[in-house]
Amino acid sequence: MYQHILIPLENGPADRVILDHIRPLARIKAARLLLVHVADGFAARNYRQLNLAESDEIKQDREYLAQCAAELRDEGFVVEYVLALGEPADEIIKLALTRDVDLIAMSTHGHKFWGDLFFGKTADKVRHAVSVPVLLLKAPR
Repeated sequence: MYQHILIPLENGPADRVILDHIRPLARIKAARLLLVHVADGFAARNYRQLNLAESDEIKQDREYLAQCAAELRDEGFVVEYVLALGEPADEIIKLALTRDVDLIAMSTHGHKFWGDLFFGKTADKVRHAVSVPVLLLKAPR
């Protein structure tokens, strides 16, 4: 149980919250970590269809993931990372279904009702679409 943990990252301050929270569990369980960031700008969403060059967003996101993975590896964790392109919830779900993960750990922003309707859709869609446990951790505002 909890041998392979998928951790979606946003390339923002909420990432530190989920990474700091998941480290002790991952260490106790000797779990492998799968970091994912989904680039969702215009170039990322249309990269393959329009045969676009990598945007600065894509390059920066790949560098950020590599940096996070290196930091965790330096602490002794086994880490892979994936830079996905497109709709965040769909890409996270796809990885959860194809990479044999047994936990998804992600941060949320803790919006109130209207904010959840517009901004909480990624976590909500993920938790309804997968059969593995989803740990949602509210990041401070």
